[in-house]
Amino acid sequence: MAVQLMDRGNGGGRRARRRRNRPMSEINVTPFVDVMLVLLIIFMVAAPMLTVGVPVELPRTAAGALPAEQEEPLTVTLTADGRVMLQTTEVAAPELVARLRAVAAERRSDKVFLRADGAIPYARVAEVMGALNAGGFRNIGLVTESGGPSFDGQGG
Repeated sequence: MAVQLMDRGNGGGRRARRRRNRPMSEINVTPFVDVMLVLLIIFMVAAPMLTVGVPVELPRTAAGALPAEQEEPLTVTLTADGRVMLQTTEVAAPELVARLRAVAAERRSDKVFLRADGAIPYARVAEVMGALNAGGFRNIGLVTESGGPSFDGQGG
C-alpha cells in the first residue's frame, strides 16, 4: 500500500516561521534575582559597619528601641577601662564639657546617647550624665542591649 505525502509548499513553512517569531510572553526573573542577591550581600556586609566602633559590654534591659532620627545621633561611650569617647574620639574628662558645648552649638538636636560598659560604677555614669547636661544636652538616652530582665515575671 502506497501512501502519498502531500507537500504543502510555502504555506506550512510560513506558519511555522510565524510561530517562532512571536514575542515571548513570560517574564525572565533571573536578572532580577541576580540583582537582589547582589544587593542583599552588599547590605549584609555594610550593616555591621554602621555601628559606633567602640566595643563595650552593654547591660541588658527589657526597654524597646528609640525611633530613628534624621540627624546622626551623638554618642558618648564609657569604656570598661574608664575612658570617655565622644563618637569614636577619646576625650579627657576635664575637656568633656567644653567639647560638648562646642558640639551642641553646631547641632539642632539636644539628644545624646550614653553607652556605658556594665562594669562601670553608677557614680561614674552619673558624673558623665552631669557633664552632658552642663554641655547643653538635656535629652540623654541610655543605650542597652535587649533581652534583659523585665521584672514582670516573664523573664527576658
